[in-house]
Amino acid sequence: MSRAVSTKTKWINTSIAGTLGFLMFLPILWIVVLSFKTEENAIRAPLEILFGSGWTMESFSAVQARSDYFKHFSNSAIIALGSTAMGLIIAVPAAWSMAFVPSKHTKNILMWMLSTKMLPPVGVLVPIYLLFRDFNLLDTRTGLTLVLMLINLPIIVWMLYTYFKEIPGEILEAARMDGASLREEVIYVLTPMAIPGIASTVLLNIILAWNEAFWTINLTAGNAAPLTAFITSYSSPEGLFYAKLSAASVMAIAPILIMGWFSQKQLVRGLTFGAVK
Repeated sequence: MSRAVSTKTKWINTSIAGTLGFLMFLPILWIVVLSFKTEENAIRAPLEILFGSGWTMESFSAVQARSDYFKHFSNSAIIALGSTAMGLIIAVPAAWSMAFVPSKHTKNILMWMLSTKMLPPVGVLVPIYLLFRDFNLLDTRTGLTLVLMLINLPIIVWMLYTYFKEIPGEILEAARMDGASLREEVIYVLTPMAIPGIASTVLLNIILAWNEAFWTINLTAGNAAPLTAFITSYSSPEGLFYAKLSAASVMAIAPILIMGWFSQKQLVRGLTFGAVK
């Protein structure tokens, strides 16, 4: 009887998980389907769109002919990787000090850093825009890299702090007793032990930077515009070009989806780092 109940519960849980997974994947599936339709067919009834004719690659061709996709792609890659690298340079020492040399204000500092993520970005848009204008950082990769590093820095520090807390402090003490300097302790002892956590932090930050739209749209025009700004160019006062907009969206999310697919094992491993001892 117990085994039958367990099997039934497992089947119910599997069904619920499968349903939720499909619902989460449905918007992506719909965008992919629309990207292979003509503008005329893209505004038809849902069933007619799914099962009707009119499958074509012309939307992808039109998008590439109108915009330089590879320029936007390179901007996204440089900005995402650059902001991640800059964030790690700052976050690793900060997380190390908070995890292994805490003060009575450490928790308050961590909470303050996290609270900055609760501020609506539009609330600081004007001062940041004026600063960027005065320092000639508007529509530059350097400017976007800097601002995306700063807005994601609290998350990087929090994640690394959590991973570092799982590492026994006795190991670092043993390294000090063997004569390791602070630099050697961080680079040769701490970092290798926290590789799963650091890897998941890097992957998550790349995804966040790649998908950031608010700052990239407001701080760029053409030269440094990444793929998020590339998508918005297919929304105009004349209306939405559904097929072309969907094709641009597919071209923008495909690289990050492929990266996430191949690195999902490392991402899950990092996010569960230290959960089981």
